[in-house]
This record gives sequence, C-alpha cells and structure tokens, in this order.
Amino acid sequence: MGRHCFFWLRNKHKEKSQAQRLRLCLEALGPVYIKFGQMLSTRRDLLSVELAKELGQLQDNVPPFDSNEAIALISQNLQSPIEDVFDDFESQPLASASIAQVHCATLKSNGQQVVIKVIRPNIEQIIVNDTDLMLVFAKILTKILPEQSSRLRPVEVVREYRRTILNELNLTKELANTQTLKNNFTDSPSLYIPETYSDYSFENMLVIERIFGIPVANIDELNAQNTNLQLLAERGVEVFFTQVFRDSFFHADMHPGNIFVSRQTPENPQYIGIDCGIVGTLNKEDQRYLAENFVAFFNSDYRKVATLHVDSGWVPSDTNVDEFEFAIRQVLEPLFAKPLAEISFGHVLVSLFETARQFNMQVQPQLVLLQKTLLYIEGLGRQLYPELDLWKTAKPFLENWLKEQMGPKAL
Repeated sequence: MGRHCFFWLRNKHKEKSQAQRLRLCLEALGPVYIKFGQMLSTRRDLLSVELAKELGQLQDNVPPFDSNEAIALISQNLQSPIEDVFDDFESQPLASASIAQVHCATLKSNGQQVVIKVIRPNIEQIIVNDTDLMLVFAKILTKILPEQSSRLRPVEVVREYRRTILNELNLTKELANTQTLKNNFTDSPSLYIPETYSDYSFENMLVIERIFGIPVANIDELNAQNTNLQLLAERGVEVFFTQVFRDSFFHADMHPGNIFVSRQTPENPQYIGIDCGIVGTLNKEDQRYLAENFVAFFNSDYRKVATLHVDSGWVPSDTNVDEFEFAIRQVLEPLFAKPLAEISFGHVLVSLFETARQFNMQVQPQLVLLQKTLLYIEGLGRQLYPELDLWKTAKPFLENWLKEQMGPKAL
C-alpha cells in the first residue's frame, strides 16, 4: 500500500517471490532484523516451507568496527595497556557478527592462544530501538488478527526475541553458560568446550581459549583425515539428548558455524562447541512429557501422543482426544510408511506441532529453542552421514532415561 501511495518508490524485485523479497528486506534493514529473520526461520510450525527455507539463507555478514575502538575497550576493562596482558594481538578481526567481533591474541601469563570477543559499541541502543518498533507492529497485528494472534502470540515472540538478544550482549552470561557446559562434559570423548578466562572477562568482553578444529560443514577436510563420519553423526545426536535430558541445559545455537571437529583421533572424533550465548532449559515435567512423546512416536502410539498433549496443557483440556488422535494418525502414518532412516525426526516434530495448532495448541516458548536445535542437529548428522538413523540412535537413550525417571528405582 505504501509503495502504491508513493508511486515513485518502484518495486526493485518484481521477478522474485514474496519470500525472497522478505529476505532481501530483512538484509537491508540490518543486523537486528537479520537475526530476527534467522530466529523466524526456525519456526517451521508457524511459517510456510518456502518462507522458512528462504529466511534460513540469511547470512550475518557484518562489516567489522574500527579495531582502535576494540583496543580502547579492552584496555579500559583491563585498566592497563593491552600489551601488558596480551602478546601478538591481531588488530584484524578473526570474525565479525552483528553483536560482537573476535580478535586473536596470546595471554602473557601462560602463553595460551586465546580469542577476545568484544561487543560492538552502541549496539544496545540500536537493539532497543529496533525491537521497540517490532513491538509496535506486533501489537497492531494482535488488533487486526485477534484470533490468529491469540495462538501465535506475536507480542510474546518479539519480547522473547528482545530478551534473548539483550542477554547475548552480556558476556558474563555467556561465560557462565560456557563454564556450565564445560563442567557437564568434563573428560567427555564426544564434546569439548574451550577454557574460559574469567579474570580477563567482563560484561562487554570475553576471553576464551582459541581452538583449531575443522569446521563441521567442511566434509572434504574431514574425509581427508579419515574421520569416522558415522560415529561423529551418532555422537551429535547423543550429545543433544544428553544435554536435554541428563543436564536440562543445552546449547541452543548449534548451527554449523559454532561447531568444529577436533583434529586429534579422527577415528574417535570429538566435537568442539563454541559461542554458548544462547542456551535452553526444560523443567522436569516438560522433560518427561517430551521423552514420553518421543517414545510414543517410535512405537506409533498416536493415542498416547494425543493424551500427552492434553495432560501437559499444550492443547486445551476440552480437546476431543479421539479427533486429535485421528488427526495425528493422518499426518504421521504416511511418514512412518518409509524406512526409519529416511524419516526426519525434526520434521515429524514440526508436522505434529502443525497438527496440534489446528486444535489451538499455543506456542510453547520452552520448546522453540529445542525444536530449532533438533533440526540443526539432525540436518548436520544427515550431512555428515546420510544413512544416519536418528531414531535408532535416540530410542535406547530415551527409554533408559524414562526407566531412570519412572522405574522402580526412581520410585
């Protein structure tokens, strides 16, 4: 409407689809909107397949800010010249994102090679301004589409996004998350979390051990060193379920840019996880209902899936369980006609949420990060080892966990 009113504003991308134009729009609006688009791309329970796929292409390639500003910020935090604490400081950033950029250096105290993550200057005010504007549009949407908004809760989605992105600005939280994950996987052959240096870390600066692994998406290099890709893919699944069900504390930003593979022992490969700014947690009730749902999936027990959704409060208590079971069966039965190794666990979950949405299932914020992470993990596992049977890998883990939680010993 605005473009037609201001007739001199031409549509520059007439030949492109609406989904492509939305992606280009978010790219043009800048870092905060790019990250918002990335978050929306994981909401396949809300968006069309085309739109989710298009938003998934958003790249957070942001020009670095002036290195002199980074040096000044580091020196101010340390209350001494940067050369008194670090050797070999590299003024050219190793990486630059929408919220922070990373510089390499060596700690004088122990000779350890480290990376220094520094928050962009004035980024907090930009985020507050942009998310305030998003909230205005979300509130307008609730008035224009009240019925859909009661289910999709756009205001809550934007507020959750603002809370998440503002949390990323506080690097003391990332420091704590990193230390917690490291403690949870001490001496683990499956996952290594780099060492952090709290004495040199502040709210706007984080010092962490530099790692030299192979990017997990670099399949050619992994093959070149004869990495056991099947074991690597299976370990990714085990690490995810261990974080969710054993620890109730999981790395919720496990896209390929944040995951590396150790160059040591390729026959017994180990993941390296970085950038722990976004984590997810589940309470005991959600853990139990989720595990029971997954096991019911494995056993094609659709009645159990339907009753679990009602019992957990994910769908209204007055839902007709027979109708809900029938709807779930219609969606999932054709999927289970395929061999298990060909079925996407993540997309089964998306299909289930899509069906539950028709029965007024409200958006479950605690499940959003979990669903996103599961889609990442499964996509990564299938990329490493296309024959990966996620169901076969996950089922024994979940059944054992349920026995521990609900069996005679737990009682």
